Amino acid sequence: MIKKIIVLFILVVVGIFLIEAFTKIPFGVKRSGVSDFYLIESPQTNKVANVVTSIVVNFRGFDTLGEVTVLFLAATGLGSILYRRRKKKFHEARVKIASSRILQIGAQMIFPVVILLGAYIFIHGHLTPGGGFQGGVIIATGFLLLMISYRGFSVNHRTISWIESLAGMTFVGFGLIGLIKGTTFLQNFLPTGELNNLISGGIIGIIYVAVGFKVASELTGALDTFLLNNKQVTHLEDEE
Repeated sequence: MIKKIIVLFILVVVGIFLIEAFTKIPFGVKRSGVSDFYLIESPQTNKVANVVTSIVVNFRGFDTLGEVTVLFLAATGLGSILYRRRKKKFHEARVKIASSRILQIGAQMIFPVVILLGAYIFIHGHLTPGGGFQGGVIIATGFLLLMISYRGFSVNHRTISWIESLAGMTFVGFGLIGLIKGTTFLQNFLPTGELNNLISGGIIGIIYVAVGFKVASELTGALDTFLLNNKQVTHLEDEE
């Protein structure tokens, strides 16, 4: 009974603050401020058509580095929890569980398209909606499709670690160069090019490519670890 009262009290307090906040927002009234600065500077100075990309990678690039770090820590924590030493009998048990032939053929046909779509999204992140996070997730989804289609399929975690490390060092390296040559972390030091061209935006396009590789490698490694350990647990249960 006491717990219900406490939960009800918290909900009432949160509700009061939300109602007060929403009633004070002047809906329909144009407000000038930092948003106008972003909308003007992104296409004119940074030569980036996607304003969200310009904000995430340039104006608030240090925050994006924090987000990527959180994702890395989450993937590392998940891998640490699920890690077990791989034994041959576990790997063989995973191979023996076959998916339907239709699913396998479909996975072979769809996988290259999924990878191409993910790469397209993070390469064109400064021109169209999307970016490194979205493209990386799509690529990881392509590898997940192969994992659930072919039980013997696995990824090389050493290669994934190298890709992830190089992508992270690229992000931090470009940020430090901007800090050395300019005044802020991730300040652009490359030619911005022409608006709506693929080679434009200075370092923004390069950073999003690095983020795409980093997100794709982290999620792919986490998914492979999770599915492999899931099969190990299933095999142990079958033996019992």
